[in-house]
Amino acid sequence: MAAWATQRKTTYASLVIIVLLICIALPVFLTTYHKPSCADGILNGGEEGIDCGGVCPRLCQSAFLAPLVSWAKTEKVADGLYNVAAYIINPNVNGAAVNVPYVFSLFDKEGELIVATKGATTLPAHRNTLAFVPAVDTGKRIPAKAVFEFAATPLWQKSHDTIGDLAIIDKKYAEDETSSSLDVTLQNRALYPYANVYVFAILYDADNNAVGFSRTRVDSLAPGASDTAPFTWPVGRSGRVASIEILPLTVPVIDAK
Repeated sequence: MAAWATQRKTTYASLVIIVLLICIALPVFLTTYHKPSCADGILNGGEEGIDCGGVCPRLCQSAFLAPLVSWAKTEKVADGLYNVAAYIINPNVNGAAVNVPYVFSLFDKEGELIVATKGATTLPAHRNTLAFVPAVDTGKRIPAKAVFEFAATPLWQKSHDTIGDLAIIDKKYAEDETSSSLDVTLQNRALYPYANVYVFAILYDADNNAVGFSRTRVDSLAPGASDTAPFTWPVGRSGRVASIEILPLTVPVIDAK
């Protein structure tokens, strides 16, 4: 009988302790618990890294390949004014980066810095693009070399090619001794509209060297519609243009998990 009473007291005491723990621990848990997110600075919620990979739109550093800079060049458009461009290859099929900062540095033939200009570019998923700065002022100095560098590591996010249905259906190039022009006709073959389409044009000679480049914008393009993107340069090219590459760009669509 005494043993049973002792056991009963022990059971009651245990129940009291459990109730007290619940009464104390539950409010503390409810007030301190935060649902895992992709912006809490903690490795949780199925992430592959801190706030990246897994359920998060942002890719981890280990999940992407570095973009490749194929070339950086200048083109004289007037005395002391040069267009500057760098051809960038994004090898990431499902990774895009928006507003990646960069620096162009122009040097003279003695290797002395003339000017450095900053900008930002967008790297669409699995597409090549152009970082382009128009009319850089070099004063009376003549640039002999352009160097392009990213000023920060691209912040990669899950994305996909969203402009596969934006077709280039015509390119008309013309030039004379003092000027040249290009009209590019685009057609939207998607079922949704495109807005703020940036169009880069690169002119190549017979040896596949870039001899001219520029950028323009098409404000909007409805499904099934076509529009012309015009380019003009205040320079002639003496018939050197042998081929033309067009690189369209829109703001990438970030994919949810």
